[in-house]
Amino acid sequence: YYAQLNSGGELLVDEKSITPVSHIPDLGDLPKGLEKVGESALDRCVMIRLNGGLGTSMGLENAKSLIPVKGDLTFLDLVARQAIHAGVRLVLMNSFRTDHDSLKVLASYSELCDFPPSFLQNQVPKIRVTDLRPIDWPQNPDLEWSPPGHGDIYTALQTSGMLDELLAEGRDLAFVSNIDNLGASIDLRLLGYLASEASSFLMEVVDRTESDSKGGHLASAISGELILRELAQCPPEDRDFFQDIKRHRYFNTNNIWLNLRVLRDVLSKNNGILDLPLICNKKNVDPRSPESTQVFQLETAMGSAITVFPDATAVRVSRDRFSPVKTTGDLLAVRSDASLLTEDFRIVIDPSRFGNPLSIKLDDRYYALLDQFEARFRYGPPSLINCSSFVVQGDVNFGSAVHATGDVCIRQEGTSQFQVESGSSLNS
Repeated sequence: YYAQLNSGGELLVDEKSITPVSHIPDLGDLPKGLEKVGESALDRCVMIRLNGGLGTSMGLENAKSLIPVKGDLTFLDLVARQAIHAGVRLVLMNSFRTDHDSLKVLASYSELCDFPPSFLQNQVPKIRVTDLRPIDWPQNPDLEWSPPGHGDIYTALQTSGMLDELLAEGRDLAFVSNIDNLGASIDLRLLGYLASEASSFLMEVVDRTESDSKGGHLASAISGELILRELAQCPPEDRDFFQDIKRHRYFNTNNIWLNLRVLRDVLSKNNGILDLPLICNKKNVDPRSPESTQVFQLETAMGSAITVFPDATAVRVSRDRFSPVKTTGDLLAVRSDASLLTEDFRIVIDPSRFGNPLSIKLDDRYYALLDQFEARFRYGPPSLINCSSFVVQGDVNFGSAVHATGDVCIRQEGTSQFQVESGSSLNS
């Protein structure tokens, strides 16, 4: 990938080289009986969760998965309980900075401790934009390195030895997803589809909404196979096409079902290299300092492997299988009564809200960082079960037992903090 960057190789996917995907089969349209096939394949299944991320966007320096999301339960607690409930093995792809703390949490779940619980993703140097050399950052050498995107999972599975260990134990079917996607869990129909060898690579997609307009979408290459295009791969002149959710209708949830035997064979045939498309992200070497040196982070996307497997396919699933937490606004939604904890330890929208999505926008100046957010919602989230949109502009502190109904917008001018008293009712 570094050679590709140095040679000026093509990094972008322009609109002329692809066509929109008009139809993806729905989960409900899969053949009947797959649930029983999936149930019989549970002892062959491993749930792999991507757990390398730090909560840097929320001002944290430790594993994001350790943030409480429902009561005292963290992302990692919920995922551990999902695996136990489903009866499948759980394995984490950790980074060097998340492994220790995450394994301490998993150690409390005795049902999960009879197998190596994690493997480490790789690290690659950040590259200076000006001269394409590895960055030297003596004030914080850790910032000289970055993870090479979640597409690294295939390399890391192989080089860590985890792929061989899983196959030796008979675990040849994998469900892979981000640890902050609280809607992702084992679905017996999709596991049955994978176990029936109808496909060795299956991507879950959902209908794109405006909130997904900057996320990766499916398309068809000129040669006909499905491809995944990320925003960083889109030329500036094609951004309007990229963000047109009616043109490019399907959004990648990063929920992937994978036959590990086929993965081993594909890696073997290609000398261990899947040759996924390079994504070249321009960043600041210190993400907290917009004045710091600009660097390239060389990454690949896990879902782009859809072009590598000849029988790869995608299935359209319901939105409740995609419930990521990327911001404190997302965190407020899942902590509130607008979201429910299911028996299989997923977080889903309260059924009484179907057809009534909840939009939350919190002022980044006062709520973007977790400690800011926690200080202003110290008594917990307001009731949002009857709320359509919740917008906070300015510095606002919330008391206990606050109820929001309809479209709520609170504006506080100036630098002083406004107090929403305990027991308040906020209405449109």
